[in-house]
Amino acid sequence: MFPTLSTDRLVLREIFQEDAEAIYSYFSDDRVTKHYGMNTFTNLEEAENLINAFSSNFTQKRGIRWGIERKNKKGLIGTIGFNLWSPAHKRAEIGYEIHPDFWRLGYTSEALMAIVDYGFNELGLTRIGAVVFIENHASNQLLLSNGFEKEGILKKYIYQNNIAYDVNMFSIVK
Repeated sequence: MFPTLSTDRLVLREIFQEDAEAIYSYFSDDRVTKHYGMNTFTNLEEAENLINAFSSNFTQKRGIRWGIERKNKKGLIGTIGFNLWSPAHKRAEIGYEIHPDFWRLGYTSEALMAIVDYGFNELGLTRIGAVVFIENHASNQLLLSNGFEKEGILKKYIYQNNIAYDVNMFSIVK
C-alpha cells in the first residue's frame, strides 16, 4: 500500500498516469532539468514512462516517489522521494523537483522534511543522502537549511547533455 503523507500545505501522494501532463509540464522545462541529470522531455510518453519507473521502483523496494500536491488544489506541482533505497543497509538518496511557478515558496522544504521524517521513523533509515550539482545553489542551500551536511564532492559523477559534472554529496543521519 502506497503511503500518503500530509503537511500543513501539502499532500504527498502516489503518482498515477493521469499526472503525466503535470509531470511533462516541468520536465519539459530546461530550467528544471538543467541540474537534474536527465534530458529535457520532448513528448508526453517520456512522462508516462517515468511514472511507470516510479511505480516499478516502489514495487521492487528500490525507491519511493511521491507526487507533491497542494491541499485543496488538484494537480501535481512536483515530485519528491527516495532513490537507491537499500532497506538492507538502511539508506536511501533523496531526489526532488518542482515546477518553476512554485520555486521559493517553501513547498520543497516542507515536502523534504516530511519524507525525511518518514524515512527515519517508518522506513527505518539511518542515512539519507543527496547528490546535487555544484551549480544548483538553490538546492544546495535547501539541503543545508534543512539539516543536511555537505560531505564532499564527487568528481565527474553525473552526466547532463553528454557532459560530466562534479556534484556535492550531502547527508542527514538519524
